[in-house]
Amino acid sequence: MLPFLYPLLQAIFFPFAGEEIPQAKPLNVIWIIADDLGYYDLSIYGNKEIQTPHIDALGSSGVMFTKAYATAPICGPSREGMITGRYQQRFGGEYMPYEVIDPKYRRKLAKLYLLDKGKLPGLAMLRPHMKANPNNYQTGLSEKELTIGDVMKQHGYTTGLIGKWNEGAGDGYYPDQRGFDYNYSFSGALTRYVNDPVDSRRYASMRLPWSFSDIPAWAPRYGSSAITAGRQVVADTGYLTFSLAKKATEFIATNKERPFFLMLSFNAPHDPFQAPRDYLDRVPPDADSVRRIYNAMILALDDAVGNVMAQLKAAGLENNTLIFLISDNGAATYTRATDNAPLRGGKCTHFEGGLLVPFLMKMPGSGARGTTFNKPVSSLDMFATTVAAAGLSLPGDRPYDGVSLLPYVEQQNTAAPHPMLYWRNGYSKAIRQQNWKLYLNDYHKKVFLFDLDADPYEQENLAAKYPEKVAALKSALQHWETHETIAPKWPSAADIKMKDKGEWLYFPS
Repeated sequence: MLPFLYPLLQAIFFPFAGEEIPQAKPLNVIWIIADDLGYYDLSIYGNKEIQTPHIDALGSSGVMFTKAYATAPICGPSREGMITGRYQQRFGGEYMPYEVIDPKYRRKLAKLYLLDKGKLPGLAMLRPHMKANPNNYQTGLSEKELTIGDVMKQHGYTTGLIGKWNEGAGDGYYPDQRGFDYNYSFSGALTRYVNDPVDSRRYASMRLPWSFSDIPAWAPRYGSSAITAGRQVVADTGYLTFSLAKKATEFIATNKERPFFLMLSFNAPHDPFQAPRDYLDRVPPDADSVRRIYNAMILALDDAVGNVMAQLKAAGLENNTLIFLISDNGAATYTRATDNAPLRGGKCTHFEGGLLVPFLMKMPGSGARGTTFNKPVSSLDMFATTVAAAGLSLPGDRPYDGVSLLPYVEQQNTAAPHPMLYWRNGYSKAIRQQNWKLYLNDYHKKVFLFDLDADPYEQENLAAKYPEKVAALKSALQHWETHETIAPKWPSAADIKMKDKGEWLYFPS
């Protein structure tokens, strides 16, 4: 309601009242982003091994999306799209960002790969691009892009980032330069949950030598994996999932009297696999050992989310806060903690297992409570929905690819939010139109066509049966690439070798 109407309404309805009619408080917004959380990892989506009641409650009291897609099957590019509301291919961010590396360390990595990879099984999954020298590129979120932090801050919101950043490091990429008043974060793709020395009586740890990420996952916190408060490196001595939740509760308590936007970006359940032993004890002991510690990390994540929700309630903000929870991409099957079944593929691939993610939204005052939305939506939509829910307008100087989901979940608009969805990471690319999905792996000259209504798990390749549909979707994908994208701003650092139905395929990172 426009502010100038309040005195008029008071004069009409309350002519003898001594107090003004109170104005509604601006809506607070929290984005909760999980890292590599698979579609079936939450009990609300079908996990039978563990229960995740705190996270599930966001869907049971809000909206559960069953066909939500990340814009990339790997974290850095996916998060660029998420926080800008625009396909990251519009500004060249389709590969993982990397940092400047000391030349001596770079040579050490090259030697490790070339001479010692036979001793380290996980390295066999990598095909590094040795010419893609990080020292030759500025990688990270384009300086011309507006983040959700920028937009909310411009409209009087206090903004916070807690957890994984992964949008570049150093001058120009610090969160405080990209729209966030407060940050407690790390700039890279992963970090330890418990730093050395690890108290093995309190925490369980498991190495994954078969995973290409095992070596950096267990390195001491340093550089991109260091925890920083603002720009100051700090020694976080807790279990990181709980530390991030604690910082979130403090942020809420500090800013409860003013409108705030908080991006709470957990690194769970990304490797390294570390979990408190009391959480490991909550998972059945006869479970697979890798899956068991993975589930324990998800239980800890669920309790961390519960702590944040409890703080919202204690602050009296539960009914004035829009909350999203989403994963940045599909589960990492290469960890062997999950095979993502019955979905095909996982993280790094453009099959459904890499792109389809859990996505929950709780909107205060909405009639959409405990509802399920079954049409395709995108992680891009969080940006536009946040802006619309706050009563703001999207910046008019650039096109946005996400849409506000409010009219759809309130059933005012029965159309599909997105006639088309697009993906591209180098030679691996895909398009979805209605029930049809085309996936192209140009490196291997592979063409896959799936009818997702009839075959949601992508078991039958229909490309040979429907060449006209393949041609039409290829044309639409090419039109998007030609008119709506630019070339990547930096090269892929490596290809990742993964097995699909008994056949090895490469996927760029």
